[in-house]
Amino acid sequence: MTEPVSSKPARPPRIGDPAPDFIARSTRGRVRLSSYRGRWLLFFSHPADFTPVCTTEFVGLARRQAEFDALDCALVGLSVDSLYSHLAWVKAIEQQFDVTIQFPIIEDPSMAVGLAYGMVDDSSTDAMAMRSAYFIDPDGIIRAITTYPHNVGRSADEMLRLVAALKAVGDGRGFAPEGWQPGDALLAPPPDGDDAPEEGADWFCRPLA
Repeated sequence: MTEPVSSKPARPPRIGDPAPDFIARSTRGRVRLSSYRGRWLLFFSHPADFTPVCTTEFVGLARRQAEFDALDCALVGLSVDSLYSHLAWVKAIEQQFDVTIQFPIIEDPSMAVGLAYGMVDDSSTDAMAMRSAYFIDPDGIIRAITTYPHNVGRSADEMLRLVAALKAVGDGRGFAPEGWQPGDALLAPPPDGDDAPEEGADWFCRPLA
């Protein structure tokens, strides 16, 4: 059973909003989203169990679990399927692909969480649009959101890169450029409107000193 902890927000949560809290059953026991405070969290949904694209995503994430752990980032999956379906699917994945799904997969049969997060709208009768991911910081604030169609899989590489980039720019001192990877230079923020540009042609796009 899924239990939203607070009432449904007036609009879907956006970047910078607190992540809606909930309590739900999962393949790893009862989960409360706010219990992940103090570390990063990648909360992602998938349309259905026993589907080809979702299976490849879960295999990819399971194989990169140690890298998410190194970033101190927990993983939590969600779909509308029942807990019993989740358990059967996890077992099938582990047997077929020789991986262990260590992260919890929560059930959302009423789509209560999907509705609270804006993954589906009030008129939806199914969850085919629910391939969204929320990157939540240690204070429970949503720092990035991605949404993919049901027939295109997400990249575990990009999920890892995005978590690392969000952590790197978290102090507000710099920006992560296109294709940024851990160890690369960040970009300096643009000068304030009242400040004259510094000499040189690169004043608007330069590495952080």
